[in-house]
Amino acid sequence: MCNLSKKKRISSVDLRSQYYGIKSEIDQAIQQVLEDGVFAQGPNVNEFEKEFAMLHGIKYCTAVASGTAALHILLRALEIGPGDEVIVPVNGCFVTSETISIAGARPVFVDCTSDYFNLDPKLIDQAITPRTKAILVVHLYGQPAQMTEIVELVNKYGLILLEDCAQAHLAKYHDTPVGNFGKAGAISFYPTKNLGAYGESGAIITNDEEIYRKTKILRNHGLTTKYRHSMVGYNYRMDNIQASILRVKLKHLIEWTDIRRKLATYYTTCLEKINEVIVPQVQPFAEHVFHQYVVQVKERQKLMDHLEQCGVTTSIHYPIPCHLQPAFKPLGYKSGRFPIAESCAQSVLSLPLSEQLKPDDIKYVSECIANYYS
Repeated sequence: MCNLSKKKRISSVDLRSQYYGIKSEIDQAIQQVLEDGVFAQGPNVNEFEKEFAMLHGIKYCTAVASGTAALHILLRALEIGPGDEVIVPVNGCFVTSETISIAGARPVFVDCTSDYFNLDPKLIDQAITPRTKAILVVHLYGQPAQMTEIVELVNKYGLILLEDCAQAHLAKYHDTPVGNFGKAGAISFYPTKNLGAYGESGAIITNDEEIYRKTKILRNHGLTTKYRHSMVGYNYRMDNIQASILRVKLKHLIEWTDIRRKLATYYTTCLEKINEVIVPQVQPFAEHVFHQYVVQVKERQKLMDHLEQCGVTTSIHYPIPCHLQPAFKPLGYKSGRFPIAESCAQSVLSLPLSEQLKPDDIKYVSECIANYYS
C-alpha cells in the first residue's frame, strides 16, 4: 500500500541527478571549449556527427540547432513545400506537423493504432492524394513505427519516407536502427530526451550523400565556401559547447538505454495486474527505448492528483491531438475525425522514467497507483 508517512519525491525527469552522476566529465568538456575559445560549430560538432552516425549504423549526420530545425532543413533539402501534402500521425507532438506548415506544405493527418500509439499503416491508403509527396513517420515514445507495412506503401506509391526519431535514439526495428528506413531521420536533443543537450540541439541522419550535402549548406546560411552563398539558408548551427556535452553523454547512452528498458519491464510487471491500467505494448521485432513509459488509465486527473500527494510527478503526452489544435483549425478537421487519437488524449499518462530511478522507485509509484484503484 502507498504509505504517505514514507513519501518519496519522484520527478518525471531528474536532470540535476544526471548531471551530478557525470559532473567531472561534463565540467572538463565545457572547460576545454572555454579555453579553446571556439564556440560556433567547432571541432566537437564534427566529432559528434561522426560518433552519432556510427552508433546508429548510418553514413552521415548533420548537427543542427534543434529538432525543429532538423525537420525544417530536411523538408527544404527534399524540396517539399507549397502545393505538397505530407502524411503525418495525428497523435504526437505538435512540432512535427508544425514544421510541415513552416515549409509551406500541408500536413495530412492519419490516426494511430490503439496498442502502439504510432501511425496506423492500414489507414494511410485513404489519405493519399495526387498531391501527396511524403510520409513523415514518428517513432513515438521511443517505439519504432510499423516500418515493414509503411515501407511497402512508400514503394507502392513512389513517395518519400522521412522519420522523426526525436524520441527514439537507439531504437531498432528488425535489428535496424531508426533513421535507416527512409531518406533521412530527424533527431532532437532537447534536454529531456534520452540523449539531451543543456539547451536546444538536433541532428539529421541519412545514408544519402546529396541530402547530407544540402543539409550542411542549409544549416549555415547557404554557404559553400567562405562568403559564397549557393542558396538562401538558415542559422541552424549546433554550437561547440552543446556538442561537447552531447559527446560526453553519448558514451553513456547504451548503458542508460538498457537501464530504461529494465525499469520499463519492471513497471509492466508491477502494473499489469491492475485492471484499470493498460500498460504499454511493445510490437514484435522492435526495440523500444522508452523515452516515455505511457499507460492508459481511468480517472486520469484524479489519479494524477493522488500521485502528486504521494510525491510523484506525472505528465500527459499529449492531451490535445494535432487536428484539434487551434493553429490547425484552417485545415478543417473536426472532433471525432480520429477516434483512436482522441481516446488516447483522454487516457494516456506518462509515469516517471529515467536512468536515475531505482527499482524501489518504480515499485513505490506502482504501489501508489494500486492504492488509488483499490
